[in-house]
Amino acid sequence: MWWIVFIGLFLLADLGSGARLGIHGTNFTYDGNRVFLAGINKAWEHYAYDFGNGQYNGVKARYEHVFQQLQAAGANSIRIWIHIEGESSPKFDSNGHVTGTDNGGTLINDMRDMLRAAQQHNIFVFPTLWNGALNQNYHYRLNGLIQDTSKLNSYIDRALKPMVLALKDMPSLGGWDLMNEPEGELIPNLTSTDPCLDTRHLLNSGAGWAGKLYTPQELLRFFNWQAAAIKEVDPHALVTVGAWNGKVNTDNFGFHNMYKDSCLVKAGGKALGTFSFYQIHSYAYNGYFGTESPFMHNFSAFGLNKPLVIGEFREKNGAGMTIDQLYDHAYNGGYAGGWGWSETDGNMDNMLQGLNHIRNYSGAHGTIHVQIHYNGTFNEVTDFF
Repeated sequence: MWWIVFIGLFLLADLGSGARLGIHGTNFTYDGNRVFLAGINKAWEHYAYDFGNGQYNGVKARYEHVFQQLQAAGANSIRIWIHIEGESSPKFDSNGHVTGTDNGGTLINDMRDMLRAAQQHNIFVFPTLWNGALNQNYHYRLNGLIQDTSKLNSYIDRALKPMVLALKDMPSLGGWDLMNEPEGELIPNLTSTDPCLDTRHLLNSGAGWAGKLYTPQELLRFFNWQAAAIKEVDPHALVTVGAWNGKVNTDNFGFHNMYKDSCLVKAGGKALGTFSFYQIHSYAYNGYFGTESPFMHNFSAFGLNKPLVIGEFREKNGAGMTIDQLYDHAYNGGYAGGWGWSETDGNMDNMLQGLNHIRNYSGAHGTIHVQIHYNGTFNEVTDFF
């Protein structure tokens, strides 16, 4: 059997040493090259019921078709939602503590299957764990994790860390997006001498549209603890949050960056619990972008020291800009990536058009084409035989 081991070692050496998406300054890098993350939001096929409990088998073909479409359009990344508000994962007991990844025990294998398919099409996946944009019937589960630290620890120990440990060597795992638009449940108009916790500037801003439920302290602790847990298990992991817009993600334009390192660490106390890159969403209202919109500025105007991805946008709410112009601005404006919204909403053809428009961009703002390498381990040698 020595020859099997020899061939396995040869394959591992030949297929790469496990390059991963990384960050240098305010840019993403892969294989030593600056990369612009050009992609979309798939978000979900069946809201909150795609992963875990054997559910991926029913949507696998749809996800793989989307990966194929993205590769054909020259794209390299996608944002996909996982727990959302705890409807089908993780597994909760009757008291709201997490006891496992999911009832059927398939969540990790479902995600691994999805990530393998994405790798075959050179697509980096950014799983979004939670959603703050809608208050669903199952929100009491997520509510418990945000407000009760013992429940949050149960999730971290019994679901999050096992997920990260099992998936950290998947080369198509781009990074972890902890929550979509948490500001939907943020309490505006709170007064504090600490800018991290003061939300007076968000009065009548739209924040809290899904329910004025949480203080900045509670949300920032929720993120700080999860980010720290992810990095404890996988020091190379990239972590972010999908902010609703720039009003909470910059100290410029009269706003406060509540997601800066100092705010997160102060709220949760864990030095590792910071974001690797920033992500903001941008939609025009009444036909106009707000002054904080990335489509009104180049990246440098935000004064940030980490990469910034425009994580959601679409032509329908593009203030007259075409999808080609939106993707073009994301690239030429110095941002680190752009993900259109959304395949779920029937915008796929439009987004594919925009991605095709920029597919060959490879100048000072980075390349879009990537070839994701196999990340071999001894446990995976048997995959070849």
